[in-house]
Amino acid sequence: MFEGRMTESAMRDHQPEEVVREFWQLMATNDFSSVQRVLAPGFVMEWPQSKERIRGPERYCQMNAEYPTTGRWSFCVNQLVASGDTVVTQVTVTDGQQTAEPISFFTVAGGKIIKLVEYWPEPFASADNRRHLVELMG
Repeated sequence: MFEGRMTESAMRDHQPEEVVREFWQLMATNDFSSVQRVLAPGFVMEWPQSKERIRGPERYCQMNAEYPTTGRWSFCVNQLVASGDTVVTQVTVTDGQQTAEPISFFTVAGGKIIKLVEYWPEPFASADNRRHLVELMG
């Protein structure tokens, strides 16, 4: 699923889409400190739903390393859309027991991610009033 990693000088020359793919490759190693390679020194991550902000690559990587888990995290990029310096991904994240599908908005400049805004939607039951109009997915 993931290919080889880029060097620092090569990253500066790569398109935002490639930088974000490298981000998910590094996340998949579960060596979260390695993710700093693709984050700008002034990196900011925001979770609007909980009104949280993390400033700096070190804090972001530490948060991921300290997140409660029952096993290795795996990441599957289901969809990626890129336009200019913005890349949006929908990714399935699981440790084997907990699973989520965050929607992530990346801003990339100079071959590094400068901002990440993530939304972590919760699954919900379908409404009875539209049951006759929909088909249930997996």
